[in-house]
Amino acid sequence: MLPAILLLASIGTTSAIPQETRTITANPASPTDEPSYTRSDDFQAAMLTTHNRFRSQHSAPDLEWNDTLADSSASHLDEVATPSRCELAHSGGPYGENLALGYADAAVGVVAWGDERRRYDFGSGEFDDRTGHFTQMVWRDTSDVGCGRKLCGGGDDGGARWFLVCQYWPRGNIVGSFTEMVQRPREGVDMGNAAGAVGPGGWWVGPLVVAGLLL
Repeated sequence: MLPAILLLASIGTTSAIPQETRTITANPASPTDEPSYTRSDDFQAAMLTTHNRFRSQHSAPDLEWNDTLADSSASHLDEVATPSRCELAHSGGPYGENLALGYADAAVGVVAWGDERRRYDFGSGEFDDRTGHFTQMVWRDTSDVGCGRKLCGGGDDGGARWFLVCQYWPRGNIVGSFTEMVQRPREGVDMGNAAGAVGPGGWWVGPLVVAGLLL
């Protein structure tokens, strides 16, 4: 089975921000059905719903879907991913960018990004390579998102897993702006309950466990 992998592009305006970080996570439980999102509108709805529920919990306005960003994400996937081989690499473009690989449900990759909030130090207001996916997701001035996905070959179980790319504009993770742009959770938000960001049932699959191994 493919390991679930997250990769972050931090494209800030200062060299103090790392360009890439990789985070290995534990695989979520395998679903009983084939991976979903054969319909583009279902995929778009899942991406927006998951992003915006996290953003709402951190007092950020909803993102809008941007076809230019979605096309850019899909074009990058065409360059780095085939059904049998996926190269986890960033596009190097002008947008904020989060990558996830190895999930049987693409939306769970977004939940994994959001779940990094448990490690974020809201008091320091600084970039942390362990939480950069989350801070880009909820960056207050980011207004648009577009995502692409492609299935990659599985491992021992023979199943396919999603390679997910989401790009953001305006990009986040700008040094000196974290205190203003990354808000504390609203009162009553359970920071340890990632599933609570997307609600029960539906397309969200199984428990998510995030390990702290960084490469």
